[in-house]
Amino acid sequence: MPATLRDFTTDHRWMSINTATVRRQRGQDWGLLDILDACAARGIRAVAPWRDQVAAAGLEAVAQRIRQHGLELSGYCRGGMFSYTDDASRQAVRDDNRRALDEACTLGAPCLVLVVGGLPGALAGKPAHRDIASARAQVAEGIAALLEDARERRMPLAIEPLHPMYAADRACVNTLSQALDLCDQLDPARSGALGVAVDAYHVWWDPQLKSQIARAGRDRLLAFHVCDWLVPTRDLLEDRGMMGDGVIDLRQMRGWVEAAGFEGYAEVEIFSRENWWQRDGGEVLDTCSARYRACV
Repeated sequence: MPATLRDFTTDHRWMSINTATVRRQRGQDWGLLDILDACAARGIRAVAPWRDQVAAAGLEAVAQRIRQHGLELSGYCRGGMFSYTDDASRQAVRDDNRRALDEACTLGAPCLVLVVGGLPGALAGKPAHRDIASARAQVAEGIAALLEDARERRMPLAIEPLHPMYAADRACVNTLSQALDLCDQLDPARSGALGVAVDAYHVWWDPQLKSQIARAGRDRLLAFHVCDWLVPTRDLLEDRGMMGDGVIDLRQMRGWVEAAGFEGYAEVEIFSRENWWQRDGGEVLDTCSARYRACV
């Protein structure tokens, strides 16, 4: 870890809350505006909202509430899902991603996070084919097209590699190396328009992680997400752990990203159907703050 690793032990100044962390609390009718109010009340300075939550609350209402509380964003979730089966679906994907860019601009996000998609149709349980190389080619094509729109809007794109268990349905980019190869292919000048989101849950296992974070450097490291990997994991999508409850050395990983030049928020993103989504939202936010200080 760098000698200048930021001290997170005394406050949560550099913690952001990905709003999926408290998206569906049992017995608690918390919409996105309520989440923003609760974060502001606790001195949480930044959030990363999801598009469906923004749509439910209303884009302008969310933007106004963010300004009212003086909140910042650590990212906007999400664009991507680039694979397609025909010209009509390709155009639909491009149109939707342009809308995502415009929303990110309205909200003042520092980047649009991209979950790139897998085999077309697989997320709905009906993959159109088994050609993952073709899906990866469509992803590269889709990012290239979106990059032009992103540059016009001055909205950086952050490719988020997902754990290989999601290769078929959610993301056929599964390592930081793959994501950075795409960055080098599409933005060789390292202009700042294209980079990566490093999510501890998805990449902690990678034996090349430290070297690939160093390869990314300051201009490619656009977002850093934290939670924990539980042993055992009961559900591969919705059983992420609170920081400190699993096996990821989060402080070591933060040391690597900060050594590479990252100075942004550590964004807490926890999907937890059977545990943290069953609790009071305020309790979850308070626990995030405490564990962030202790473990991140």
